[in-house]
Order: sequence, then structure tokens, then C-alpha cells
Amino acid sequence: MDAENTSVGTEVGISGIMERIPHRYPFLLIDRVIDIHPGESAIGIKNVTVNENFFQGHFPEHPIMPGVLIVEAMAQTAAIVVIEGMDKASSDKLVYFMSIDNARFRKPVLPGHTLHLHVTKEHGRGKVWRFKGEAKADGVLMAEATFTAMIMDKPSQETT
Repeated sequence: MDAENTSVGTEVGISGIMERIPHRYPFLLIDRVIDIHPGESAIGIKNVTVNENFFQGHFPEHPIMPGVLIVEAMAQTAAIVVIEGMDKASSDKLVYFMSIDNARFRKPVLPGHTLHLHVTKEHGRGKVWRFKGEAKADGVLMAEATFTAMIMDKPSQETT
């Protein structure tokens, strides 16, 4: 693996993200993860462009990134935190949403914004992890939420 695919220097690029989580276009919502403290915290980077598929309908004349996708981007960043904190033998795991609490959308996220998705573990024991997330653009708080995820085994790929 090259440096792009590892957390060397506490950063994971897009190739490394795609190795760690199963999301793909159009639902891969983070471009890079920086300042990783495995199992504890990280900052996800999402470059918001007018070419995002969701802007076709939300809203064509006034494009705004849907709040639920901002929370999803925070959760994808949190999944990287969880995966980076696990041993390599745990690469057969997936991280699933369980709950979203106290979601607040403070300002609209628009094309041209670069979101910094700050996620910090509040609780992590066994299979259940709870995170606090904040989405900021230019240092301004755009959205925040607390969310819980569960670590599960990947479904088997057996055919009958």
C-alpha cells in the first residue's frame, strides 16, 4: 500500500477511504480524513460542488446540501475512526448507524463550501460506539449531531 492508502501522517485519502468503508458514488460523502486519532477522533473533509447529484432536486434554483447527508458524512468519518482503531484482523467489519440524536442544522451548506467534519468518540465499548459530530465551513458551525453506530460482521458472500 502507498501512503495514500494508509493512515501514515494521520491522513487517509480517497483510495484508503474506499478500502475501509463500502460506500461508493453517489453515497461516498467524504473526500479525505485528516488529524486521525485512531479510535478517538478525526476530521473528515467534504468538498461540496454544484455537480453533486442531490442538487438536481434539492433545490435546483437554490442548491442546499440536505442535512441528512451532512450527518451521513459525519458518520462516514466516524466509521474511519472506528476502523483505524481496530486491529487489522478486524477488516471484515462494517459500521452501521443505530441512532441520530440532537441534530441541529445551523446554516445552509452550499456549493463551494469545504466541510470539516469534526467527530469525537463519546463512548465506545464492544460493538456500540457513540460520537459527537460538528460540520464546519470556514470555521463556522453549519450542523451538529450525536450519533450511535454498531460494528457488525460483513455479510458472507457465499452463494448457494
